[in-house]
Amino acid sequence: MAAVLCISSNPNPLANKMPRSNPSRPSRTTMAIMSQDQPYWTSVHAEIEVHLKQQILVRPPLSVFEPMHHFVFSAPPSPAPALCLAACELVGGHRDQAIAAAAALHLMHAAAVMHEQLPSTDRPKTKPKPGPMAYSPGIELLTGDGIFAFGYELLAKSMDPAQNNSDRVLRVIVEMTRAMGSQGMVDGQYHEILMLCKQSRYYNYVCEKKEGGFHACGAACGAILGGASEEEIERLRRYGLCVGVMRAFSNRVEEGNEMETKEVVKELGSLALKELEFFHEGKAEAISSFLHVLGL
Repeated sequence: MAAVLCISSNPNPLANKMPRSNPSRPSRTTMAIMSQDQPYWTSVHAEIEVHLKQQILVRPPLSVFEPMHHFVFSAPPSPAPALCLAACELVGGHRDQAIAAAAALHLMHAAAVMHEQLPSTDRPKTKPKPGPMAYSPGIELLTGDGIFAFGYELLAKSMDPAQNNSDRVLRVIVEMTRAMGSQGMVDGQYHEILMLCKQSRYYNYVCEKKEGGFHACGAACGAILGGASEEEIERLRRYGLCVGVMRAFSNRVEEGNEMETKEVVKELGSLALKELEFFHEGKAEAISSFLHVLGL
């Protein structure tokens, strides 16, 4: 299972570790993102939302900020931004040090979802659009591009000479560009289209590049901003990768391979916990609860 713990150049490093899925079948969600009876995660998500609402106001020009506000707050939630804050706190940082990065991660996620929902004539429509259709495809495309840029602007504005954090913020910007770019999210989206249209066996690769890479980025960014050592950063990156791939597979259980998928998710959970053994058990309790949210 060592191959699961790093994003490698292998075209499909998870191929021998995870069950195959039938790409012609629509996925079905089998888990909630965050349980409302967990005070820690509820407070983390609330703090991120408050920060976003402070930054994304409906103001002139309305043609820009109205659709941006709509799509940012109608996007389905992702645990990656909360994972960013949890990782920062685990290594001794404060939430305030990573709140801009967590908000930027949500923006990246919202923009990626928007681009996936754009009309396409060459792929099956397997994902329902979140909420009613309020804007034209052209507005959606341009707004998604604008949301990406605004995410990087939020990060750049978080540089604070008093905290001497410019090097950390710059590194986080690089982390996000890699996770969302042609070797990360975009690569996963491209192979997902191939998988849906041509029945190609890219399923594991897509899970690693999209959900896995995005959550790995979230955990690594939080660790960087919290002042973690290189070993701590890489351990949390691997933890995030496992969590992301677990979430992807938990959301895409197909008839006929439920037991196999559950075994893989369980094994990934064990690997994720192994990474947390490096940290003080008491401090790692909050971030390890991600696995309970995933149903392990």
